[in-house]
Amino acid sequence: MSKPPERGMSEKTTHFGFQDVPESEKAGRVRGVFGSVASKYDVMNDAMSFGIHRIWKDAMMDWLAPRAGQRLLDVAGGTGDIAFRFLKRAGHGHATVLDLTEAMLVEGRRRAEAEALSGSLDWVVGDAMALPFADNSFDVYTISFGIRNVTRPEAALAEAFRVLRPGGRLMVLEFSRIPNDLMQKVYDLYSFNVIPRLGQAIARDRDSYQYLVESIRRFPDQDTFLEMVRAAGFGNAKYRNLSMGIACLHSGWKI
Repeated sequence: MSKPPERGMSEKTTHFGFQDVPESEKAGRVRGVFGSVASKYDVMNDAMSFGIHRIWKDAMMDWLAPRAGQRLLDVAGGTGDIAFRFLKRAGHGHATVLDLTEAMLVEGRRRAEAEALSGSLDWVVGDAMALPFADNSFDVYTISFGIRNVTRPEAALAEAFRVLRPGGRLMVLEFSRIPNDLMQKVYDLYSFNVIPRLGQAIARDRDSYQYLVESIRRFPDQDTFLEMVRAAGFGNAKYRNLSMGIACLHSGWKI
């Protein structure tokens, strides 16, 4: 008589940094990472990137060109950086910030911009793969440095397509690949040797920033991710490298 399979043997796995873990565990682990670093998240972004993340986010807004009256869904929006920029560029509109980790949203609500824009902002705890919104609800969907932490990025893209109105815009800002091998090696040396130490010094959490560095290396390159955007149904899909490809913007339309 054959031995029955052990419980969980057939469960799909995904990556959590350089580890392979059951898909059912990843969201909880990601929530733990960002819950741990929430209070120092914005400070660490400045330290890790020497403030360049602000230029990348401004470049995102330049390409996005927000218009008055638009409704934005910013997924993995955490402390509100993208939502605040969007509302200021649009002049008036509405932004919903969704994040898996409530502690990140708490930090966002504490910021001065949140007080000034409180009438135009919603903060929602939720999962990028199962958005708690109706079809065709938003004009713009953004996700900034978050999609690589989603258990199944293709499911998040499908949800983005669902909740966008016809003619709506997707924009993804994420770390990517430098096309020059030597420059990529130099960047890897910095990432693996400096960023976890900064995490320990500033956020008192080396392990979370070790994971974040590893997660960047596991994320698909620019062209592979572009095909994922197209496979989700988005038309006129393109990308633009930022800082030689350290980061990348992907754009698509629900046509």
